[in-house]
Amino acid sequence: MKRILLLITVIAAAVMELIDTSIVNVALSHMSGNLGATLEDTSWVITAYAIANVIIIPITSFLVNKLGRRNYYIGSIIAFTFFSFMCGQASNIWLLVTFRFLQGIGGGALLSVSQVIVFELFPKEKQNIASALFGVGVFVGPTIGPTLGGYITEFYDWPWIFYINIPIGIVAASICYALLKEPEVRVKSTSVDWAGIILLAIGIGSLQTVLERGETDDWFEAGYIIFLSVTAFFGLLLFVWWELTTPNPVVNLRVLKSRNLSLAAVMTFVSGVGLFSSVFLTPVFAQRLLNFTPTQTGLLLLPGAILAIGGLIISARLLQRGISPIVMITLGMSMFILFSWQMSGYNLDVSAGGLTNTLILRGVGLAMITVPLSVLAVSSLAPADFAQGAALNNMMRQLGGSFGLAMVNTYLANRNAVHRSDLVSNITPDNPAAVKRLADYTQFFISKGTGAVEAHTKALRLIDANIVKQTSLLSFNDAYLLVGIVFLVALPLLLLATPKKKGQQVKVVLADH
Repeated sequence: MKRILLLITVIAAAVMELIDTSIVNVALSHMSGNLGATLEDTSWVITAYAIANVIIIPITSFLVNKLGRRNYYIGSIIAFTFFSFMCGQASNIWLLVTFRFLQGIGGGALLSVSQVIVFELFPKEKQNIASALFGVGVFVGPTIGPTLGGYITEFYDWPWIFYINIPIGIVAASICYALLKEPEVRVKSTSVDWAGIILLAIGIGSLQTVLERGETDDWFEAGYIIFLSVTAFFGLLLFVWWELTTPNPVVNLRVLKSRNLSLAAVMTFVSGVGLFSSVFLTPVFAQRLLNFTPTQTGLLLLPGAILAIGGLIISARLLQRGISPIVMITLGMSMFILFSWQMSGYNLDVSAGGLTNTLILRGVGLAMITVPLSVLAVSSLAPADFAQGAALNNMMRQLGGSFGLAMVNTYLANRNAVHRSDLVSNITPDNPAAVKRLADYTQFFISKGTGAVEAHTKALRLIDANIVKQTSLLSFNDAYLLVGIVFLVALPLLLLATPKKKGQQVKVVLADH
């Protein structure tokens, strides 16, 4: 019973952290108005959390060794909970951004350390099931985040987005204090690689800021984006050099000599692109273009999320029976490609049922990727390197998500301009269909008692509104197709995987989420 209670607690903590990566997305306008800030400044609330996460995740293994896993994990839960409260109490935007960054620092352990605890609660022969159970959080968190945030904002107020973490955090910290123990084997940390930590913070922090803010500030038209891009390049270059030459690196990059781990890291990056970009595109598509409520949007995503849980369990079982992880990753990626292709063909008349069926392909496809990637990542690593390999994969998933969001946002803006230009070019006196549509609209407004001149103006506005909606639809179609192409291009990389040796048992020691 104690084992089950601890298992539920650590998975709940991980889900809580993942929900917070996307829960504020739909509340930015409310925060902006309440705090008297611009929408551009308010979007730093998202950026600060992402930067903190991607900095802390790769050094989690070092912090566990230095502070002790129990102390670090419980301390991180307390920090996450406390700064969640402070976020809700923030009186201006920059206080909120600061507290959000500190919340993200605490949240890093809730993802990385939780997976290790989950695996230790299962015997080795059932660790594929552990991977599947932990993978549930990867889907549930980002998927329900925007819907939950929309519901809270609609019926309560934006600070409650943060306050809901408080009871969960208090209960989780209390249970872990009572039940969580130090691992039997603890690696002693003899020195602190401060140079590595500083270079990682500078390089990854700068890169994450560029990815999060580039589209908003028109990329290299902004001086600070240019500066941070150069800083990220040289910072990461120096970080890699330093970590490969120092005897006690904070991030052991030497584990990437494993071909399977390097390949898994790339595929994890790609899966992050698909997971986070589809979670961003789908609610916006449903709410802005199809006029769905946040609740209706959540119901669209729910069947796919539920079936994804089944897909995670089934994939773990198939791996135990000897099915190659490469085969299963290929199947999962193919399902996601099919999802992207179908979404790229929808129009404004698509039914909720049609969307739900397509989103099931997304959920099950990504689920089929998750556990096999765990197997592939550690299949050629020494046991002592498992934790570091998992931490690097954590970082790659987060970076993939940031890259995916930056990519689709930029692509949406560019395609929006192209499609608008194409559609507007057809609204001319030489186009009989356009002339007739304008006349019909004008006559409609006149029949409602509007004067001829005003009716003509209203008709033009209505045509423009239709153009805007069709432009957005075509742009979203293109964005879904682009994400599918990323998966299609990455698929042949699986041919580079090193096959497991004959008689070698497939097992997972750490998940890669």
